[in-house]
Amino acid sequence: EVQLQASGGGLVQAGGSLRLSCAVSGFTFDDYDIGWFRQAPGKEHEGVSCIRSTDGSRYYTTSVKGRFTTFSENAKNTVYLQMNSLKPEDTAVYYCAAGFRGCKDYYGMNYWGEGTQVTVSS
Repeated sequence: EVQLQASGGGLVQAGGSLRLSCAVSGFTFDDYDIGWFRQAPGKEHEGVSCIRSTDGSRYYTTSVKGRFTTFSENAKNTVYLQMNSLKPEDTAVYYCAAGFRGCKDYYGMNYWGEGTQVTVSS
């Protein structure tokens, strides 16, 4: 059974940091790219980052470039999202999802985990 479990969210002041974890089970990283998405209240899901399984290349949405970093620890079947210099506009529910040989938009991914709430206070 494929499972993705996101954790690590919480309440942090602006300028602070959080590290989200996405624990994966039921498949190997070889064929699936892992994306992080977020959904703020009243808004659509937004793609935040993607890490490719083929070569480890990483992609970020413009608003988080230079502040967020995604990386994987294959031995632990875990992908992380390190979030630094957090801003109130980063407040959202964050999800990880797996896409077969590519990160698509949220509903185009193949497997999804439950979200973890990130709240950044000003």
